[in-house]
Formats: sequence, structure tokens, C-alpha cells
Amino acid sequence: MTDPALAPTRPIDVVRSLLFYFVFYLGTIPYVLATVPCVVISPEAFRIVVRAWSRFHRDCCRWILGIKVAVEGEFPEEGLIIAMRHESFFEAIDMGAQMHWPAPFPKAELGDIPGWGWALKRYGAVMVDREGGAKSLRRMIAVSRERVAEGRPLVIFPEGTRVPVGKREPLRAGFAGTYKLLGLPVVPVAVDSGRLYHRRWKKPGVITYRVGERIEAGLPRPEVEARVTEAISPPRT
Repeated sequence: MTDPALAPTRPIDVVRSLLFYFVFYLGTIPYVLATVPCVVISPEAFRIVVRAWSRFHRDCCRWILGIKVAVEGEFPEEGLIIAMRHESFFEAIDMGAQMHWPAPFPKAELGDIPGWGWALKRYGAVMVDREGGAKSLRRMIAVSRERVAEGRPLVIFPEGTRVPVGKREPLRAGFAGTYKLLGLPVVPVAVDSGRLYHRRWKKPGVITYRVGERIEAGLPRPEVEARVTEAISPPRT
């Protein structure tokens, strides 16, 4: 049976999407501005604002787009690596609503966006500079260890970019390097947001997170990559 999310776009989908873009992006401005005084007040105040913004996004998805969220399993909150499939911007924004204080690994270019980049860095994101070589990797690992010491889960998109719906992509080498150098367990998480959210005109439905079994530290690269790929990718056809 054809997935309703892949059916032709309806006029109501266009109207909902336009309203979502207007409400969410305009509503994001006060949250970004609110992070400025929160840096002075306390780190906890800053986290509260970021979490509120992420929940605002989820509410916009729920009440404007008709997108609900389901979770199979339980997200860890300890200092380890969460290897999450990346199909759309949804999971990148939603992780703040799903977890208490995650440390994301965004690409370094996002840090150059006025206002937003500053807030991202102050939140404690681990910036990934793919062209920076060994020096950049050492800096990334050092910051990662700081976040783990704070008890924060590290959220990595191991495919390195958004992946088309239904496709399997090889994991970037940076994932295996991070896993080895940090010596931390990995929890793989699959998500199917691309069906509904990764498009100009978004569709109503349910986005599901599937939290996989914990993978312990110290495994050979081929084994950990194979296990993570199998856990976060769609079934083979």
C-alpha cells in the first residue's frame, strides 16, 4: 500500500506549510534574542530558552502541519554518543525537545549565521569543520570530552548529511574516528522524518524515532559501522 505521505500535494498542505513557515521563523526571533541575556544570567536559563524554542517548533508541527511524534524505546540522557539518521531539519531542531541537554555536531558553516551561529556555539554545540584536518579533529574531540564531562549526550548524524527517504548511505569516516577516540558507547536512532518534513510542502502524519540497542565502546570500525548502519537505515528491499 502506498504511503499517504508520498501522495500528491493537496492545497491544504500548501496552506499549512506557508502558515508554518510564517509562524515558526517569525516566532524564532524572540527566542534567539532571549539567549543574549541568558548567557549572563546562567547556563540553565540558556538551556531553558533553547528547550522552549525546540518545543515551540514541535508545537508548530503538531498544530499547524498535523505532524505528531512517536518514540519507540527510550533516549539516553547520559554522556555517550547518539548516532541518529538524518532525513530532514526536523530532528536537528527537535532534539532539544526530545532530550534534556544534548550536544549536537553541526557543520561549522552554521556557526557563521548571524545571531543563530552565536547562540549555537554558546549552547555548547561541537562544531564540525570537515576541511580543517587533524587540528580541527583534535579540537572537536577536546570539546566533545568537555560535553561528556557535563553529562550531555553527543548527537551525531553519522551519514554526514541529509539522506533521501528509503536510501542507505555509507557513514562518514568522522563517525568511526570520534567513536574510537572518545571510547564511548553508541546508541543508534532511526527516524523517518523525510516522508513528511523534508519537502517544500510538508505533509501531516507521524514521525517515528526508533531507539536501537546500545553498542559498547571498543569495537573494530567495520563492526560498529555495520551495526549502526543496520540500526538507523530503512530495511533492505
